[in-house]
Amino acid sequence: MTTGETFDCRVAFADELRALARDDERIVAVCNDSVGSSNLGGFAEEFPDRLINVGIAEQDMVGVAAGLAGGGYVPFVCGASPFLTGRALEQIKADLAYSNAHVVLCGMSPGMAYGPLGPTHHSIEDLAWLRAIAGMTIVVPADPVQTRGAVRWALDHAGPVFLRIGRFKVPQVMPDGEPFQIGRAGTLVEGDDVTIVAAGTLVSRAVEAAARLRASGIRARVLNMATIKPLDEAAVLAAATQTRGIVTAEEATVYGGLGGAVAEFVVQHAPVPMRLLGVPGVFAPTGETEFLLEHFGLTAEGIAAAARDLTGHHRG
Repeated sequence: MTTGETFDCRVAFADELRALARDDERIVAVCNDSVGSSNLGGFAEEFPDRLINVGIAEQDMVGVAAGLAGGGYVPFVCGASPFLTGRALEQIKADLAYSNAHVVLCGMSPGMAYGPLGPTHHSIEDLAWLRAIAGMTIVVPADPVQTRGAVRWALDHAGPVFLRIGRFKVPQVMPDGEPFQIGRAGTLVEGDDVTIVAAGTLVSRAVEAAARLRASGIRARVLNMATIKPLDEAAVLAAATQTRGIVTAEEATVYGGLGGAVAEFVVQHAPVPMRLLGVPGVFAPTGETEFLLEHFGLTAEGIAAAARDLTGHHRG
């Protein structure tokens, strides 16, 4: 389902975290001078003793979270994704993943959500470098329903998790109350001509692309791949064997993220034509997020065009 209304998933995240914290005293929030941008104002007001603001010190932030996890707490570490993942990558690897610490990393405003602030604030590499770390679970919710479900799931997961929480507003695509299942892709549109595998902000655009393709006689399957790691290999295998090709779409570099994960599996198990949509190995320019998505063809029409090209259907 899609609705006309759009939502900031950071709000859904913050509301769910606060609701869970009322019943679970283990939950603490750790941030890097990002109370406002992480929507933690309500949490700070309700639980002033359970919010730790380390200032602009991301390495310390992750280290503090590892210590809190060792003491029996469940830290939700909130910060702008480019700095949380880029500046603290060594601590994420050594203090969290290697130690299998129960810490939830919440990468806020990922992708190109900070568009006007330029390449230093674009977080298009986070999926790639975190996917390379053993033991990391990577979740990219598509809408507020899935965001709330992922927060609930992460609270009970034993190891480290990266939740990529979007700032760019998106419509609801999942039914109310839909349970979150790790490693399971959601089939939003059925089709047997081509498969579109999308994550996060691109899922609703993939659904719209499928509608455009259907109007021209192409039946596109749409998979909401909210879990980048572990990947739903069964769904990918079905796409590769039941449709003529796969298009992946993500608000990230095409190297090493969703497209890379799907391609790595496909080439080893069921080679099929693919198109990988994202940022093509360049620094994204400065500009509004909508402009940047259009610039890289990350729109409904851009996704539809890639599917037409893959299947040999071209507009005259």
